[in-house]
Amino acid sequence: MISALLRPAVPADEPFLWEMLYEASHAAEQGLTVADLETIPALSRYVDGWGAEGDLGVVGGPAESPCGAAWVRLFTGANAAYGYVDDATPELAIAVAPSARGTGLGTAMLERLVADAAGRYPAMSLSVREENPARRLYQRLGFADVPGSRIVNRAGTTSVTMVLPLR
Repeated sequence: MISALLRPAVPADEPFLWEMLYEASHAAEQGLTVADLETIPALSRYVDGWGAEGDLGVVGGPAESPCGAAWVRLFTGANAAYGYVDDATPELAIAVAPSARGTGLGTAMLERLVADAAGRYPAMSLSVREENPARRLYQRLGFADVPGSRIVNRAGTTSVTMVLPLR
């Protein structure tokens, strides 16, 4: 069962989180490599120095070969990320390796992360491309669009910020 394959993300997972950020950010569409992400502050802030105060995440899949991660990180207005709502609301990043998509892993990781975050944070936010199929998952779990948040993203498509109240 997939839920048995979930564990908390730890600082040693940082290299894997870079791989998952590569998937989450659609970096391949822009001809970028995983290493390139470290040079792009708008993206690197999601992983660089993982394990800092306030970081919370879930890694999914076999220990020897994880295939997904969901994590949240707090940002401030001075260091606002794509889905920034306020200084108390962490922003979600989530990705599943192409080989594990459609298995329910993304849902399992996100449900676990939401449960873990509920006692720590008032809400959780994210930024997602409007056409991303994962948007339906977010809506199903209770995320709602932040009015007026639609922007043209790095790829030239439209992204929207969504928020999930946790309390």
